[in-house]
Amino acid sequence: MKYLQLLFLCLYISFATAQNITVVSDPSSPRAKFGAEKLSETLTAKGFSVTSSAKFKKSKDKVIVIGEKGSDFWKQNAKSAKIDDSKLSKKEGFQIRTQNNVIYIQGTDASGTLYGALELTDRIKSSGQLPSEINIEDSPEMVLRGACIGMQKPVYLPGRDVYEYPYTPETFPWFYDKALWIKYLDMLVENRMNSLYLWNGHPFASLVKLKDYPFAVEVSDEDFKKNEEIYKFLTVEANKRGIWVIQMFYNILVSKPFAEHYNIKTQDRSRPITPLLSDYTRKSIAAFIEKYPNVGLMVCLGEAINTVDDDVEWFTKTIIPGVRDGLQALGKTEEPPIILRSHDTDGPLVMEKSLPLYKNLYTESKYTGESLTTYTPGGPWGETHKQLSALKSIHIENVHILANLEPFRYGSPDFIQKTVKAMHSVHGANALHLYPQASYWDWPYSADKTKSGERLLEMDRDWIWYKAWARYAWDCKRDRNEEVKFWDKDLASKFGTTQEAANNILKAYEETGEIAPKTLRRFGITEGNRQTLLLGMFESQLVNPSKWRVYPGFHESCGPAGELLLEYAKKEWNKEPHSGELPTQIIAEITEHGRLAVEAIDKAEANVTKDKEEFARLKNDIHAYKAFADFFSEKVKAALLVLRYSYSNDIADLDKAMPHLEKSIEYYELLVNLTKDTYYYANSMQTAQRRIPIGGDDGNNKTWAELLPHYERELANFKRNLEKLKASKDGKIETKEGKPWKTADVTFIDEKPGTYLVKTGTKVYGTDISELTKIAPELQNLRGYSFIENEQNEKGTHLKFRNTKAVKLVVGYFNSDQKRFLLPPSLETDAAGNAHGQAEVILASAMNLKDLPRVNIHTYTFQPGENKLDLGKGKVLILGFIDADQTITPRDVGYIDAGEKAAIDWLFY
Repeated sequence: MKYLQLLFLCLYISFATAQNITVVSDPSSPRAKFGAEKLSETLTAKGFSVTSSAKFKKSKDKVIVIGEKGSDFWKQNAKSAKIDDSKLSKKEGFQIRTQNNVIYIQGTDASGTLYGALELTDRIKSSGQLPSEINIEDSPEMVLRGACIGMQKPVYLPGRDVYEYPYTPETFPWFYDKALWIKYLDMLVENRMNSLYLWNGHPFASLVKLKDYPFAVEVSDEDFKKNEEIYKFLTVEANKRGIWVIQMFYNILVSKPFAEHYNIKTQDRSRPITPLLSDYTRKSIAAFIEKYPNVGLMVCLGEAINTVDDDVEWFTKTIIPGVRDGLQALGKTEEPPIILRSHDTDGPLVMEKSLPLYKNLYTESKYTGESLTTYTPGGPWGETHKQLSALKSIHIENVHILANLEPFRYGSPDFIQKTVKAMHSVHGANALHLYPQASYWDWPYSADKTKSGERLLEMDRDWIWYKAWARYAWDCKRDRNEEVKFWDKDLASKFGTTQEAANNILKAYEETGEIAPKTLRRFGITEGNRQTLLLGMFESQLVNPSKWRVYPGFHESCGPAGELLLEYAKKEWNKEPHSGELPTQIIAEITEHGRLAVEAIDKAEANVTKDKEEFARLKNDIHAYKAFADFFSEKVKAALLVLRYSYSNDIADLDKAMPHLEKSIEYYELLVNLTKDTYYYANSMQTAQRRIPIGGDDGNNKTWAELLPHYERELANFKRNLEKLKASKDGKIETKEGKPWKTADVTFIDEKPGTYLVKTGTKVYGTDISELTKIAPELQNLRGYSFIENEQNEKGTHLKFRNTKAVKLVVGYFNSDQKRFLLPPSLETDAAGNAHGQAEVILASAMNLKDLPRVNIHTYTFQPGENKLDLGKGKVLILGFIDADQTITPRDVGYIDAGEKAAIDWLFY
């Protein structure tokens, strides 16, 4: 009883002495009002008695005035204050000043006003007190600081292609969850992010109805109403928080009902721009602008349009006019911003042609592609950033997909701060567009398995990812020593540890933060989502990467100058000096990063008192990173010895490689054990676009447990081939030549092209330089189809045919990046580039022509029915049809040019 009396007395005293505070804000400003509400909530939680008001009155109690510079509200409510706001000019800037018992929060604009209120709120949360005197000012360096959400899925929807995801409750149940949106938007504003990108292929058919194309809508009336409601809710709530919603779309895509109505494809990279496609898209954009005037548009010209000329025409004659039509319908003349995504297009050229027509254009380009690899960017991709930023518009850096970071936690503030500095100093950018750190295709969830089975929200799991990028987008010049203290304090609060233990957690983040970036930039095939780095790579990919088509410009743009594995091995053999970042250096560094990270996280564990389950998951990730680094390093050591053997022909080199391969399996088994009960998958894109280390067709090969048998088979193949080498008389293995493929017949529709026999002596273009001189045995029964060289260069290559059973079309791509040759399928720029299974090289270096580049063979699979092939402009060989049911063994045939080194990857097959 005495205890209860004492408690009531304490409460009475507390309330009786609670300090009264009046918060005065502009009721006509949604952002000022939101900031005032957040400030009032915090003050109330800290025991203050808070009164809200729209008008300032003199009082003995504390008063906080929140308003925008130059507004009528500010003039009326701050007229008695002597505040110098002459330097308050930067966008989203604010200043907080104390005069007597009044705190004045003044913003340059509505967002600055909001941020000023939130700054004071954060200080009260941290100290538990209202500062007696405060005089500060601040403003962000980057104009746009945004995150993105993919309105997309890990797999394709039935009957649909890549990017085709209508907005429906069945496909995106979370999209209609208002509480989830509030949570996410609050996270963004807490981190002072001011933009939100929604990514989708063709959102218009879910959001607007067209009088001329009523059949184009691809959602039910009920779902359409739900979409209208949630979109309005989202934009209103985002606006309160100073967040600009931006809808992204691809070109040229149309809705499925529209495509079916006109008997066309929803997307077809090779098709020309037609009046129908242009009219439908223009009217879709106009209707969207009219209905959602405060929502921005981001245009991805590439991927579904074939040529840069088409990109320019589409942007200037369809998209920009569509926006203008929408403005005219609204009776507005002020141009809303349009963001041009410079992906798979010539961004500088498109801007040159577009700026005379429309001034308010932003540009956006991937920082270093679809991964995080360096804070020293350069190369040809860096030049694109420089050209775009030189236009003096707002240039946005897109930290995209993060294919090399999935699925483990990543949170290195040091790496991120240096990266943002490089965005400014190297690329000249002044805005950030940030992807989720992992699980983009599976948002809002992360890939983590939990004991309860409950899915973790990605925004919760990867809190440090958002916080670090946003912090440095606001100000990247923060003192490094002070930053260590800041993050130590943050981590200590999250996990309930001492500062020393928090510093060890930070160290674990920083050390693992270097592993995936360094590994990919020195050994990867691509920075794109075609490769899942943390599942590993095969030895065949390390010793013969060209067979897998290394993405042009990748290594020059995504890290410091250095040597790739093949170059290093050659220099070692020739005893030539090395330069730059070296493969041996990187494997030594990543294993040391892993060792130090594990040591640090293990030291911290005993001091953790809060959020222990999440700490256990973080610790597991750190150990998984170390296992990966150790596994990969052993594979590289083996690869170096195999490459040495290609020069020495000394079997002892292969004997030395064996223990490293065996050790790599041990580390991979550890990786399997660390992940089998903690992760659903490694990569969230679970389609045939994933090719490295192995195809992700039908959602397969997305876990370490699935990959282990493949690595074990690779080791077994190597052992078998090594024994054969040792047993041979001359140290060589007699390889079995491939058998001719079984051909198949098709019936051509419209026009049948001329044919030729695929045999030595045939001149495929009727010219001496196009004479076939070497042909892989697999191709020797084929009958190729003749095309006029100039027509292929000017019009592309087209076939229309009917087949009664599944067939594969054999296509020969010249191994050249010259414009006159058609480039092979590239999943980095063409998301539909494996729709027919054509992305992989089936026979490498399989044909030689007299004076043309050597040829790699790809195959396109077509199911029974009417089919067509439309390829872009440039020379390419159409070598005939084969039975799709026969077994085909991919290999490197080895028909190389004089002076070239033969591939050594046969040791692993």
